[in-house]
Amino acid sequence: MAITRREWFQSVALVGGLVPAGSLFKTFAAPPKALVLGPGKVAIKLTVNGTVHALEIEPRTTLLTALRDHLGLTGAKPVCDRGACGACTVHLDGTPVCSCMMLALDARGKNITTIEGLEHKGKLAPIQQAFIEHDALQCGFCTPGMIMSCQALLGKNPDPTLDDVKAAVAGNLCRCGTYPKVFAAAMAAARKERHG
Repeated sequence: MAITRREWFQSVALVGGLVPAGSLFKTFAAPPKALVLGPGKVAIKLTVNGTVHALEIEPRTTLLTALRDHLGLTGAKPVCDRGACGACTVHLDGTPVCSCMMLALDARGKNITTIEGLEHKGKLAPIQQAFIEHDALQCGFCTPGMIMSCQALLGKNPDPTLDDVKAAVAGNLCRCGTYPKVFAAAMAAARKERHG
């Protein structure tokens, strides 16, 4: 009696024993259908600086564009637009991210903090004040991203070394060369937060 191709596949031995073809094909079945958004505008909610915002945006909208163009929060800067300079750095659940490289849709359900959200009741955060006191800026394009990266470091490590600060801002580029003053500002802010 001849065996058909179908029967042979149904009885083929795989590692560890025989597997009927039906279960083999179930293993490689297509994943469940994903929710398709777009191509038109979609309604989303973003939590930015502690406030929930309802937006209607195209799915291709980056977080940076949503913040600047839809919410008027222009602190994060569109400089390289490819995640290479760090000028658009914001915090996503406390972690610094390049907002130009993230879709706004992917930020749903996360806590987003921009540089505008660091001040409290009209008072600058210690890192912001330290940047002013140590003149840690020139043209200002990199400054918000530098501050956000330093703030993320200080939030995780209140007693950083100079090497810790350098590592924290390694993804932030300053064409004006203010790095020594940025390092000094971060170290001073850390001291001030530790000692009041």
